[in-house]
Amino acid sequence: MDSLTFDVVRLIITVVSSFLLALFFTPLLTKLLERYGLVKYVERENVPIFTKLHKKKEGTPTMGGILVWGTVLLTIILFEIIGKLGKGTYLENLSFLSRQETFLPLGAMLVAALLGLVDDIFGILRIGVRKSGLRVREKIILYTIVAGFCAWWFYFKLDWDLIKIPFVGSFYIGLWYIPVFIFIIVATAFSTNETDGLDGLAGGVLIVAFTALGIIAFTQNKIDLAAFCGAITGSLLAFLWYNIYPAKFFLGDTGSMGLGVTLGIIAMLTNTALLLPFIGFVLVFESVSVILQTGSKKIFGRKIFISTPIHHHFEARGWHESKVTMRFWIIAGVTASIGLIIYLLT
Repeated sequence: MDSLTFDVVRLIITVVSSFLLALFFTPLLTKLLERYGLVKYVERENVPIFTKLHKKKEGTPTMGGILVWGTVLLTIILFEIIGKLGKGTYLENLSFLSRQETFLPLGAMLVAALLGLVDDIFGILRIGVRKSGLRVREKIILYTIVAGFCAWWFYFKLDWDLIKIPFVGSFYIGLWYIPVFIFIIVATAFSTNETDGLDGLAGGVLIVAFTALGIIAFTQNKIDLAAFCGAITGSLLAFLWYNIYPAKFFLGDTGSMGLGVTLGIIAMLTNTALLLPFIGFVLVFESVSVILQTGSKKIFGRKIFISTPIHHHFEARGWHESKVTMRFWIIAGVTASIGLIIYLLT
């Protein structure tokens, strides 16, 4: 078997394995979340339109993101064990845990996911100023610290300060790389969090984004990183199996923030951060709608949309939740394809 064929087979095995593992553990996770009352309380959102549209979802288990990052971690450990037991065979090369490519995104994903887990638990236990978990300001500080450490690692440990601008070229930006890095990671994390508002929406959009970045990593011969994207995609597929309307559980902050941070870091590792507006167009669209709405209310005293993030606007206009979700999936697939075209052309 030639090297290219094996790498493709390896990626397929990784995706399928993580999918089957996540599918196997889903019933157990669902029962645990329900047994301990780790469920969503819609009335605490303090958004009247949202509450009216989603009151029926009261009591649905949250923190389903544990399934995604937990499966990725389990897949990595399993493949490490298989690699050691199969030393001297093809199985040895199944492992995709490497210092150069996957240590940092894996570590950042776990730290961000654990912070999100704490926030989810605080919200369930009614801890916080508004009895709904951490405030936005507190979240920004915490995730900025995480992003700051990763930026420091890139700049000082990896000696990396290169930014690629499509169709223009690559530029060394020195210390400016650190604030740019922090902004991209924090913005991606919070945009993913904003998108996680409808059954299946964030899961489908993230599958598209991680698949696109996995393809890019593969073309750059970052096979371990591509496999890491594959493990995330596989576990997200299993999550989506149960998260499509009507959802059996939600991602929660432990899922959306953990995956958002990871998406941003992989974009930086592949030097495609400026393609994120295409690869993750729906994420950007959702976040921009919130910014525009907030700015309009403060400056002009009126709203642009019925409700934000933008998916709630379409819901309020009478679109069924599934229609919004699937149309956003289509948009995500088309714009990610455009991002891949731009990447390949440049």
